[in-house]
Amino acid sequence: MDTTINLKHAIDQLVKEKGIDRQIVLEAMEQAVLTAANKKYRNTRELEAHYNHESGEVELFEFVTVVEDVEDSYKEIGLDEAHEIDPEAEIGDSLGEKLDSSGFSRIAAQTAKQVIIQKVRDAERETIYNEYSDRIWEVITGMVRRFEKGELLIDLGRAEAVLPAKEQMPREVYRPGDRIRAIITDIRMTTKGPQIMLSRTHPSMLAKLFEAEVPEIAEGIVEINAIVRDAGSRAKIAVSSNDRDVDPVGACVGMRGARVQNVVSELRGEKIDIVPWSEDIARFACNALSPAQVSKVFVDEEKRALEIIVADDQLSLAIGKRGQNVSLAARLTGCRIDIKSESKVAEPEERQEFSSFDGTDADEAGETEEASALEQEAATDTDTDTDTDTDTDTDAVDEK
Repeated sequence: MDTTINLKHAIDQLVKEKGIDRQIVLEAMEQAVLTAANKKYRNTRELEAHYNHESGEVELFEFVTVVEDVEDSYKEIGLDEAHEIDPEAEIGDSLGEKLDSSGFSRIAAQTAKQVIIQKVRDAERETIYNEYSDRIWEVITGMVRRFEKGELLIDLGRAEAVLPAKEQMPREVYRPGDRIRAIITDIRMTTKGPQIMLSRTHPSMLAKLFEAEVPEIAEGIVEINAIVRDAGSRAKIAVSSNDRDVDPVGACVGMRGARVQNVVSELRGEKIDIVPWSEDIARFACNALSPAQVSKVFVDEEKRALEIIVADDQLSLAIGKRGQNVSLAARLTGCRIDIKSESKVAEPEERQEFSSFDGTDADEAGETEEASALEQEAATDTDTDTDTDTDTDTDAVDEK
């Protein structure tokens, strides 16, 4: 490697193409020359390499220590010989001499080249990591490159990201070359470089899509207070306004539903309920159960539980298909929700058959619900005045 060649142009080009810090490139150049020199001299000498900005070359210096009795001629120099170089030299001083760096062998030059390549690669990885670590929870657009063990590998341009199988939307199908939008949830530094993790199912994905579509959210006039999702199926979002003249729900829906429809299209048809947020938990629960209409709410603040009464024709709507509506409402409010119908509450001696939801899977009590439903029907047919106290869940209502 001929270090007398002006490296300015090569360095400028490297910095421009790779987008890395100039100082990192210069340090890589110096380390490359030093590595090649140490290999040539078999690490027998004290060497240093420094880039000369004026001449545009990496200069190599050998340093020796002034001693009385020389034991290692490569690293030490006698006082008399040192005075020939520097008349003011004293015992213990370190003297430097510039070496000719043009005599490196081809092997040494190749070693220097490999050091530069590795340094540049490390610098690129560090740059990518720093760039994307500041973009966590940001929605980005990439191109599907390939599939690997159920994961989607997404090309982001300068970097590659991973969309794990569990973070993909149900029933979504992508092919190599398709464009995809997802939110960055994490970035990890691995031996192969930065690994950027993406998601399309995270609630923050929905929040960021609304922020992009609704200027009032971006400006802070409308706030998103809570979001829950059954990704690919249904979501509920609670919003509030810091301006009395701005309707938070209307702002999110947009003219003729244009804003919310853009979000729904991006999420491939996921249904979205936008409800007003309230500090009053009873009112908030009524809003969260939308589109069902609530008649009464009884609150147990100590247990964070709500007993909600609805009209008979609103019961199935309040619970939703497979309990999805009330399950999302429970997760949105953070409360356990028990739903009863007005007709059963009105009967003085017969307690309402009701469903309890705390935001967990609504399918767990399916068999119990079915048996309870059959027992209730039998009691009704025989006009028996028997007290019942049966817990039911979503599937029983749906099957009715």
